Amino acid sequence: MFRWVAALLVLVGLAMPLSAEDHGRTIEYERIAAAGLPDQRLTIWLPPGYDAATERYPVLYMHDGHNLFDPAKSNFNKVWAADKAMLAAMASGAVEPHIIIGIWAPGPDRYRQYLPRSAYDTAPVAVRAQMDAAAGGAVVSDRYLAWITGPLKSWVDASFRTRTGRDDTAIVGSSMGGLMSCYAFLEAPEVFGKAGCVSSHWPAVDPRAVEGEDSGVRQLWDAWFAARLGAPDGRRVWLDHGTATLDQYYAPYQKVVDARFAAAGWQKGRDWESRVYEGAEHEENAWAARLPEIFGWLLRK
Repeated sequence: MFRWVAALLVLVGLAMPLSAEDHGRTIEYERIAAAGLPDQRLTIWLPPGYDAATERYPVLYMHDGHNLFDPAKSNFNKVWAADKAMLAAMASGAVEPHIIIGIWAPGPDRYRQYLPRSAYDTAPVAVRAQMDAAAGGAVVSDRYLAWITGPLKSWVDASFRTRTGRDDTAIVGSSMGGLMSCYAFLEAPEVFGKAGCVSSHWPAVDPRAVEGEDSGVRQLWDAWFAARLGAPDGRRVWLDHGTATLDQYYAPYQKVVDARFAAAGWQKGRDWESRVYEGAEHEENAWAARLPEIFGWLLRK
């Protein structure tokens, strides 16, 4: 059951202080075998004082882990600066220190690993054909979610001092990772009590190819949320988008999703939040700029 754990533990974990001060440290694990998935990779951030402490910590899982901390390892030489955002949220006094589990995207397999399988299965035929072309292989987000909630979470909880319950477990991602975070939240509500769906790529394919209601994509997301959202039950979701570059296409979809949250009895500002950032582009610097605000709302005590 945990063959991959044994492989993980023999890997060299590189513990790297983020500065001379205690700003936390990162540990990397490479080439993690996961059944039915491309090899996975992790960058884990431990908050300041973790090594000298005895208490347990809530956990934040984040997609696109290569773009979270170190520009030299990122796709575009820019990052979310998730460590700095967490430190800022902690300094406000509203957020407890969290362990961050950064899960790297598997290169060209990213799209098929992040596209929600249950949405793909119910997509209009023409849209699904476009998804197939973009995926270049089987959609495996269901396997990815099963790996996160099963072997990965079991190993994290056994290896680090975590608080394991739903209310202490969050998941955050952007673009296709935003869709994946909503998918994880809706399909595994017993595991994730909080989700951040940042600049979620609601069109799922080239947005120019599915503009307008007649494509069925807006209806797809409305029905998808309607079937899975349920009552808040103490859970919390953050949604947002900018208005420039790829984000300029997201407003019509976000309005549909927002309406579904309201119809399901979720109270905006308490259970769910939806923000629009004027002029913000679809890129890491824009997400880094608002990440302290996201953490402050989503992860607040």
